[in-house]
Order: sequence, then structure tokens, then C-alpha cells
Amino acid sequence: MARILVVAETKDGELRKPTLELLTKGRRDGLDMDAVVVGSGIKGVADQLAGHGAGTVYVADDAGLAIFTNAQYTTAVADAAGQAQARQIWLSVSETSRALGPALAGRLDGCYVSDVTQVEMSGDEVTVIRPAMATKVFQKLKFSKDVIRIVSIRSGAVDAEEAAPKGANVVELAVPAADPRVVAKEVLKEETGEVDLGDASTVVSVGRGVKGPEGVALVKPLVDALGAAYGASRAVVDSGWMPYNSQVGQTGRVVTPDVYFAVGVSGAIQHLAGMSGSKLIVAVNKDPDAPIFSVADYGIVGDLFKVVPILIEEVKKHKG
Repeated sequence: MARILVVAETKDGELRKPTLELLTKGRRDGLDMDAVVVGSGIKGVADQLAGHGAGTVYVADDAGLAIFTNAQYTTAVADAAGQAQARQIWLSVSETSRALGPALAGRLDGCYVSDVTQVEMSGDEVTVIRPAMATKVFQKLKFSKDVIRIVSIRSGAVDAEEAAPKGANVVELAVPAADPRVVAKEVLKEETGEVDLGDASTVVSVGRGVKGPEGVALVKPLVDALGAAYGASRAVVDSGWMPYNSQVGQTGRVVTPDVYFAVGVSGAIQHLAGMSGSKLIVAVNKDPDAPIFSVADYGIVGDLFKVVPILIEEVKKHKG
């Protein structure tokens, strides 16, 4: 079976959880995997990648790669794919992969499928499953055997396992030349101090049922008590009650936490597309016929303005 190249993503010099999930899946399935990591000051993650199952770790480490630019990162990953003779490239679903995946397909004359939830392999045949039409249907797609298969895989499909670092077989890649037409000067980050939706094991999201900024503020202590990330439906964001980067749904973030609280969320299909992969869903809504209850594991039919304070009190009691 041909080798698989996992494109590792880092944040503040540490491997992101979705990368470890991809390596865990490959290790569980007995697949031959390599990894490639591109950035600045990231050589230290090579041993961690090796510990999680990467046979060879291809590293492009240079100060000029500190900020993602599609041309340089595509060149580095394509170089690693060529040296590894990889016939599959796995990426996690992220802003980076949305840019990198199609560019790699063009560079390598491959085929790219995004937002995959399942990869099935039988010999040289590779089939992937992905949700479509806001999760109303699931597509089952089979790759041609003669192309490089490039897929981005949703986080949460596999739980990342702990693994001790070990000495990596490191291959240093040549630093790709910068595209003189594109100059990335800086990345502006909003420093909120809040838990990021993509990294959170627990997410609390609010919908139109909170009725306004006062309702958003009412639910915030529950978010803090749970150590959760704070999300919102599109209606809340469009109303200006929460920032855009908190939006969960088809046109926002796709999240797959261990626990997802939907508070005052009706459950429109567009919102379900962004959170239905959560392992456990708890819904609070006064409408017993709200669509959110069709996907919820636990539901509370009641006025959120009365229910949420009780939840906050109970969570604090549990945590002592």
C-alpha cells in the first residue's frame, strides 16, 4: 500500500490536535505514514510526530515561513510528497487546508476532496465519505487509481491517542522561494482570552432565543464554569450580539467537541451542519418541536432564562 503524507499544523509552536488525530487513525489502521511540517521554529515537533507514527518527518523551518503563504507552503509540501512517493495526502480541515488542498491538487495533478468524515481503503482503492447539502445527504466518492488523492478530514472522526516522543528520521526540505507578488507582512489576531472553538472539548452556543446582548451575557457564566468555547448561530452574529468568529454552522465554523450545549438554538439545517458531529449534544429550548431536539442526546424544554442559572449553579456545585 502506498505511503500517506500527513500535513502537520502547529499553533504557537505546538502540534494542533487534529494533526494528532490523523496520525492516530493511520496508526490504528496499520498504514505507512510520513509527515511534513512547515513554519518557523517548528523542528521540535518532529519527535512528537514520530512518536505518533510518522516514519519520516519532512521539515521546512525558516523565519521566512512564519506566516502562511500558499505558494511557499504548497512548494514545500509538494517537495515532501515527491520525496516520500506519497499517493495520499491528508490534511485537517482548517483555513490553511482550504487554501493548500486545491493548490496541491493543481501542482501535483491530483484530486482534492474536502471536509471528509471517513476514509475507506481496500488495496489501491480509496473511497471517502463527506456530508453535502448542509448534511442532508452524504456523498461517497471513489478516487481513480492513477491520481494522488488529497483529502482534508474533519476533526473528531478519531480520538487522538497519547504517544511518547521518539527520535525522528528528519529530512530537511529546501526553503521555497517567496512569491515576489505576494508579501505577507503580519497576522492580526484578536486577543480575547477565550477558548478557541476549534480546540475546545466543550462548546456552548446561543441562538436567537437569548433575545439580545443581555441574554448572551446571561449564558456567559455557564461558558466560564464549563471552561468552554462560546459559539453562536448565524442569527445571533447577524444581529451583532456576537462576533463573526463565534459563528457555528455551514457558513461559519465546523466543530466536533465532546460536549455541545445549544441554548436557545432552534436547529436550522445550516447550524446543524456545523455541530452535528459533536459527541454529546445538550439542547435547551422552550419549543418542544424545535429541530435541535432531533439531534440532541439530552433536551430541556423550558425557558432558558430560568434554566441557565440552574445549570450554572449545578456545574459550580459539581466542580466544588
